[in-house]
Amino acid sequence: MVQLIENWFGASPNRKSTQSEKPELPEGVLPLVRFDDPVLTTKTSRFNFQNPETDPTELAHTLARSMLHHGGLGLAAPQLGLSYRAFVIRSSPVLCCFNPIIVDKTDEMTYDEEGCLSFPGVILNKKRHNSIRVRYAQPNGEVVTKTFTNMTARVFQHELDHLDGITFGQSESRIVLEMAVKKAKKRGFSIPVSSMIRKG
Repeated sequence: MVQLIENWFGASPNRKSTQSEKPELPEGVLPLVRFDDPVLTTKTSRFNFQNPETDPTELAHTLARSMLHHGGLGLAAPQLGLSYRAFVIRSSPVLCCFNPIIVDKTDEMTYDEEGCLSFPGVILNKKRHNSIRVRYAQPNGEVVTKTFTNMTARVFQHELDHLDGITFGQSESRIVLEMAVKKAKKRGFSIPVSSMIRKG
């Protein structure tokens, strides 16, 4: 589970999120936006395959390359500052989902630790559905329906929240967030509690 958690937030323990340096990125890889960027709390609109604002195949490649570079188990377009309703999940091959929805889910839910590339070092115990039936479009526009369980189901739910402008700390109490941020700081990360609290 330690390795999985490291992949959630994907940053070196000595790298603080507040530093201003911008390391050179490989071609086709975009940087992550800061945790306080408004795009992270803005719901995305449905991707229009009939009149796309960007090439969906190129977007899928950018998301996949960026996710792998930053070390995530998943990555949503808003985390790169892109307001598109799409995300990727680490698998073989990488799974790219446009306009994803959950059409059914089991009542059984499980708590497990989650991190987030947008909030480096912060780990929260999140309750998610163990099994979900989902529908989404592939980069070529073909709509598919699949059932995901366990970690894939968890990552899907986490990334879908991003597309709805929901960050993974917004449902937590202030005291839980303060404890998580304090632990993150001990590991060398720096995230203000205020950035994780739902505004309004």
